Amino acid sequence: MANSDTKKIGLAVATIVGLNAMIGAGIFGTPIKTAQVVGPAAILTFIFVSIAIYFMADSIARVATLFPEEGSFYAYTQKWAGHKIGLIASGAYIFGLIIAMGALTRIACGEMQHYIPSLSVTILGIITLTLLIGLNAVGVVISEIGQYILLALTIFPLVTTILICLFNFDLNLATNFTPNGIFPIFKAASIPIFGYFGFECATSLFRIVKNPERNVPKAITMGVAIVGFVYVTLVTALIFAVPQNIFIQPGMTVSTALSLISPQNIYLVEAIRLCIIAVICGTINSMIWGVSNLLVSLVGKMKSTYARNLIKKNIFTQRTAVILFGITMFISFLTLKSIDLLMYTTSVCIVFAYISSMITLFTIKQEWTSGRNIKTILGIITALAIFIFAADGVIAEITKLL
Repeated sequence: MANSDTKKIGLAVATIVGLNAMIGAGIFGTPIKTAQVVGPAAILTFIFVSIAIYFMADSIARVATLFPEEGSFYAYTQKWAGHKIGLIASGAYIFGLIIAMGALTRIACGEMQHYIPSLSVTILGIITLTLLIGLNAVGVVISEIGQYILLALTIFPLVTTILICLFNFDLNLATNFTPNGIFPIFKAASIPIFGYFGFECATSLFRIVKNPERNVPKAITMGVAIVGFVYVTLVTALIFAVPQNIFIQPGMTVSTALSLISPQNIYLVEAIRLCIIAVICGTINSMIWGVSNLLVSLVGKMKSTYARNLIKKNIFTQRTAVILFGITMFISFLTLKSIDLLMYTTSVCIVFAYISSMITLFTIKQEWTSGRNIKTILGIITALAIFIFAADGVIAEITKLL
């Protein structure tokens, strides 16, 4: 789809795309997973990750302002590391999303099977991915409407979950606040960060956002601030409402935990489950939309004459990119089964792309003289820590499979 045929979106929609990309399976899956590892101190883990993501997002937003170009991580990384490393950074980011989206489809379809037990997760996944890929292939207008609808569906389970938890609030549930010590609070950061991935989605929309130099950085920082507040509020509510013996049960989900602590609100819990399905689908929808634009930009940046001709002759368009990304998502969905390995591998790949982009700011003199690189340094330090913890998790999960 040519740029001239693409309807431009504003700051509000760009922010909503980022919100839908972040507030997906992570916000409902990572709190319990983190609490299983850290205990009630999972609240501190989420605060740490929220602060870390703020510094990362602020740095990436500044890079986006300084270099308002298509190509996102490629465009940023190649400024200091060259063409090949730029391709590696973008490739790592896209590979991480491929892994994540296939597994998120499996999570969503597992929830769907609660209502349609006659269909297997595989069949439900094929249907779901086909619909979402088709929606994005049709064009931006339908996707824009979908962003508003999915954001509305996101708000309901968040607010309802917090309210149910408030009616079951008990300070005694967190008397043993750090049962495993202090270090796990930081080591577990590679789990909740999975729920924040997606804020960078706005940077890949430069070609279809009005006034991208101004609106893309704003969309990133606004989205991260909103999501950080929501995540910390939700995990705090869950920690002080759900007994630890429920948290540690294998395969525990937020909706199941709520049904155990508040059985009288079963209809609300079921509504939450339905909305969670919609929210996960919203995450996948936003990522297909954002990454398809990134792929088109990335192919256009390649030095290969053949690749550039694909763009010039309108052979490789946004619609083509949607289909290509969709095929890889199908492969990921049909082959990936370990959710833990998913989270850690995705974290390794995407945090690598974050770090490679932030380093670009070290080459800008004004960033040093203004003192803004203090935030960059903090962003890289926290990102490196999370990268190392995630890599350790990947090794541990692979070892289990051997």
